[in-house]
Amino acid sequence: MIKWLCFFVCLCTAGLFFGQKPAHLVRPSDSLDPDPFVNTVQQSLNLFYADYANANQYDSIITALNYSPGQIPTFSDSVICARLAKMNELTPFQLDCNSATLSTIKFFAAQRRGFIRVALGRSALYFDLFEEKLTEYGLPLELRFLSVIESGLRPQVKSRAGALGLWQFMYKTGLYFGLEENSYIDERMDPEKATDAACRYLKQLYGIYGDWNLALAAYNAGPGNVNHAIRKSGGKKTYWEVRPFLPAETQGYVPNFIAAAYMMTYHAEYNIIPMEAKIHNAQLDTMCVKSGVHMQTIAQLVGWDLTEIQSLNPVYKTTYIPKMTPARCVTGPMDKIGLLVSYEDSLYILEEAIYHPKPIIAPPPLSIDTTQKDTLGVANPTIDTLQAVAPPTNSLLYHKVKTGENLRQIALKYNVSIEQLMEWNALRTTNIYVGQKLTIYTNQTQVQITPTPAAPTPAAPVKKYYTVRAGDTFGKIAQRHNLTQAQLQRLNPGVRVNSIAIGQRIRIK
Repeated sequence: MIKWLCFFVCLCTAGLFFGQKPAHLVRPSDSLDPDPFVNTVQQSLNLFYADYANANQYDSIITALNYSPGQIPTFSDSVICARLAKMNELTPFQLDCNSATLSTIKFFAAQRRGFIRVALGRSALYFDLFEEKLTEYGLPLELRFLSVIESGLRPQVKSRAGALGLWQFMYKTGLYFGLEENSYIDERMDPEKATDAACRYLKQLYGIYGDWNLALAAYNAGPGNVNHAIRKSGGKKTYWEVRPFLPAETQGYVPNFIAAAYMMTYHAEYNIIPMEAKIHNAQLDTMCVKSGVHMQTIAQLVGWDLTEIQSLNPVYKTTYIPKMTPARCVTGPMDKIGLLVSYEDSLYILEEAIYHPKPIIAPPPLSIDTTQKDTLGVANPTIDTLQAVAPPTNSLLYHKVKTGENLRQIALKYNVSIEQLMEWNALRTTNIYVGQKLTIYTNQTQVQITPTPAAPTPAAPVKKYYTVRAGDTFGKIAQRHNLTQAQLQRLNPGVRVNSIAIGQRIRIK
C-alpha cells in the first residue's frame, strides 16, 4: 500500500513538473505557496484514497452468483476444505480442515454474519497498520485476523478479566511490553503501540513453541497453561494434539481464528457486504501537541465532531490530551489535521481562555494629562501620558474578530492599547483567530489617539535543515519536528519521500 501511494505521489509530482511553462513565462513565487501545486496533489490524493477505499470485488462476486438480498448461501465440506487448502498455500499457518473448524465456520456463516460485516468495515481503519507492523517483524499477515476475534477491531473493548484494546492485553502483560498507563492514557488502547507490542509478543511465543497454532493458544491462555497441557499430553508438540488438555475457551480459540480468517477472505461468496467504512487508514494524519489541550477545544477551533476525535484517538481515557514527553499526538482526517496545524497558536490560546481564564480586572478610564505640549504649545495627548481612573459601568463590550483583523486594528478602533486588550482577555501573544470574542472596556468620550507608525517589516524567516541519519524515514523526520508529512513535502518539493538517503539535507523550517 505504502509503495503504491509513494508511486502515485511521485507520478502526480512528475506530471506537474514536466507540464510547467518555460522559466521566463513563470511569475516568481515562494516555493511554499500552496497554490496550485499542493492543492492539485491534495485533490488527486483525495480521489485516489476514495477509489482505494472503495476498491473491492464483492459486488461483482455477489452479482455473478445471482444472490438475492438476505440470502444465506451454504457450501459443502469439500468446498470449504478446498478453500482452506488454497489459503494454506499462502501462509505458514496450519488452517486445518477438521470437524472443529468446519462446525465453527458454519456457525459464523449462519450466526455471525453481522459481526463479520462490521469487522470488514472497521478493517479499513486498521488492517493497513497491522500489515505494516507484521511485515516489519517478519510475521504472517494472517495474524491481522487475530484482532478480529480478540476485540472485533474495537480498541475500547475490555474483557471481564480486564484485558483491554485491539489486542486484549492484560495490565501486567502490557507493562512488560512497554505499554504505559496513567490517569489520562492507556496505551493498550493505542492502535499503533499496542499492535507493535502484540507483534513482539507473538514473535516471542512462536520462538518458544515453533508452531503458530500453539503460539495463538499461548496468547489466549498464557504460556503456563500451554506448558501444562503439553506435559499432560505426554509431550506432544502440535495444537491439535495438545488441544484436549487446554482450558475450554482456548480449545475454541484456534477454530475461531481459522473461521474468522476464512469468513473475512470469502465473505462475498457468503453474500456478506462489508459495513461502510467511515474513514480509511490512508486518509489519516497526525499532529503532536506542545501543551495539554482538551478535545473540546480542538472540536471548536476546526469544526471537528468530538465523537470522531475520541473514536480516532482511543488511547486517551478522557477528552484531555496531556502534556508529556515525548509529546502526545492527535490523529484525524488530513483536512482536520491540516487546519489544526495552521491554527496551532490559536489552539493553545483558546485552550487557555476556556479552561484557565484570568480574572478580568476592569481598568480605569483614560484621562488626559495636559501638562505635555507640542512645539506649538498645544496639549498633545499620547499613550504614554494617558492616566487611568475607574470606568463607568456601561463601558464593557465585546468584539467578534473578523477575517483579516489583528489586535492593533482592534485597539485603534476602540481607542485602547494592545497591552490592555491582551490583559483583559488573558492573551499571552498577539495571535487571535476569526470568531474569537474579545472583552473590551471603553469610553465613548475618549480622545481619538493618532495611530502610531506601522511596525517595521519583520525579517524573512530563517531556513533550517536536518541531516538524514540511519533509520530515518520521511514520516519520522516530520513527526520529530512537529510537522505533518504534507508540510514537510511543501518545504522540500524536489525530494522523493520514499528514497531519502543518509546525509541528505531536509528543510524543516
